[in-house]
Amino acid sequence: MATVKDIQQRLKAAGLFDGDVDGVLGPVTLAAITAALDKFHIAPVAVAPPQPRPTTDTVPIEWMPKCKMDRVIFHWTAGNHKASEFDRGHYHILIEDDGKLIRGIPVISGNAAASPVGKKASHTLNCNTGSIGVSLCCMAGAVESPFNAGSDPLTREQWEKASSVIADLCRQYQIPVTPRTVLSHAEVQANLGITQRQKWDIAILPFDQEFNTARECGDRMRHEVIAKLSSG
Repeated sequence: MATVKDIQQRLKAAGLFDGDVDGVLGPVTLAAITAALDKFHIAPVAVAPPQPRPTTDTVPIEWMPKCKMDRVIFHWTAGNHKASEFDRGHYHILIEDDGKLIRGIPVISGNAAASPVGKKASHTLNCNTGSIGVSLCCMAGAVESPFNAGSDPLTREQWEKASSVIADLCRQYQIPVTPRTVLSHAEVQANLGITQRQKWDIAILPFDQEFNTARECGDRMRHEVIAKLSSG
């Protein structure tokens, strides 16, 4: 199996990577991998819809009713580390600071295209139909520039649990992993062409601030989801 250094060396030889060959899978390396996939029209391993199975690693199976869903959009709540009733009213699955999962009040099937108006979790402006909303409970009082993570910063435990949650959702709903089907709220306007209200969740990782754009954070999440789908 190729190491990160092997991949960096191959990308550098192809003229697609100008960073250091240091074995670190940082934003520059991830961007180079994405550019290589795009240039040579190579699909990631998990770009094809993963097949559902009767049990899952992270999300309780009863939280995932059968229906057709098109994408997963991940957010932060801009609140405290624990899910509030307000938070639960807007998202399908919430992740607290220690990685604990909280089920939202709306059910996922309420956001399916065939569901009646008023049943949806309203988590993304004009992009709720067909979208599963996953949110990390964090970033109360955060400021984008100059960056301040506020009183309840996003934790590494939340991020890692989010990739496991999204992998389960992609498998159960046969959602391929692409920038249009697995994306942060901060990527919706750029990736889907649907105007949002200056949302920047998630465009920086407080625990690893080398990742400080929406695309870099989105690429990192997609790569982590693909890795979990590939190993499962």
